[in-house]
Amino acid sequence: MPASFKIRTVPLDENNEAFEEILDPDFGESAIGRVAPVDSGLWWIILLRAYCKITGDYSLQERVDVQTGIKLILSLCLSDGFDMFPTLLVTDGSCMIDRRMGIHGHPLEIQALFYSALRCSREMIVMNEGSKHLLRAINNRLSALSFHIREYYWVDMNKINEIYRYKTEEYSHDATNKFNIYPEQIPSWLVDWIPEKGGYLIGNLQPAHMDFRFFSLGNLWAISSSLTTPTQAEGILSLIEEKWDDLVANMPVKICYPAMEYDEWRIITGSDPKNTPWSYHNGGSWPTLLWQFTLACIKMGRPELARRAIAVAEEKLSADKWPEYYDTRSGRFIGKQSRSYQTWTIAGFLTSKMLLENPELASILTCDEDLELLEGCACCLSKRTRCSRRAAKSDIIG
Repeated sequence: MPASFKIRTVPLDENNEAFEEILDPDFGESAIGRVAPVDSGLWWIILLRAYCKITGDYSLQERVDVQTGIKLILSLCLSDGFDMFPTLLVTDGSCMIDRRMGIHGHPLEIQALFYSALRCSREMIVMNEGSKHLLRAINNRLSALSFHIREYYWVDMNKINEIYRYKTEEYSHDATNKFNIYPEQIPSWLVDWIPEKGGYLIGNLQPAHMDFRFFSLGNLWAISSSLTTPTQAEGILSLIEEKWDDLVANMPVKICYPAMEYDEWRIITGSDPKNTPWSYHNGGSWPTLLWQFTLACIKMGRPELARRAIAVAEEKLSADKWPEYYDTRSGRFIGKQSRSYQTWTIAGFLTSKMLLENPELASILTCDEDLELLEGCACCLSKRTRCSRRAAKSDIIG
């Protein structure tokens, strides 16, 4: 699925008297760093479902070419590989953060979009003999993926204290420290930053590595798609409210927190002059993320948080000519390379306003908790006493 298109003019005849415009898709071969976009195919599925729900034109999703498109994307995402985890393995720069930022592996943003795309696809795929195997594969992956993210990506004060006391080099099926995370990986900024109430999903998890940065899009879309439990979703919004000056401040919303600086920035980004500390993808503030924030707030019954963020953005965006992003720790300056009158900045702001005026429309983009997935928990087969799915189920029933 291409991330962008270029318009090319070609002659219709040898005399060059007539011309036509054609679209040239970019599948990554022209992208900076030559990275294939993974998120664009997932967004296409998510927005296809939203379009059909809001227009009532379900004939579009049933078209043979559209069904083929969905199945091709899913067959690529669900194909077998060497990876041991249910999460999707990708290279650095394969999503909204499309430059080198140390997110290669299993970044949260991709996992949240992957889960959402699987949920949307399951609704749209035409049921027949040929699709039964695919639907079974979707259900199996959804079950494994939701468990993995809820159990291993979630951190709060208690979890960080648990990691702090981890034993390492455990070789067994029932090891507590399954990914052999060394307690020394807990960054010093996190010790003082994590609030007593609330938590979030970490940015990445791999063997012997946890990326403790807070990535806004991944956390917000995990709420909207019900990848988190209800309690975790409430915890994420509580953390954003508690850390408002860090994550919103003068312009919503920080793409990630904190920024990489000094040697860490030089080594991980390759001294990228665009991703300098507190700029662009490295801790910059992106107004387009306002609509994902609003959607998550509406889903969790916290519209007042969205109104507060919109009020902050409303003071500056129009006067600043709708820039793409803002710089500095608090988002005070227009980004040093930010372009003006950005479509997704304007669309994000308008969508946020319209969602607050018509909150019932949020359902076209969100997913409710899947009770069937909760029933299929692998923990029921073991003696495990603490399970995110059981907690989620009790939240819903209660």
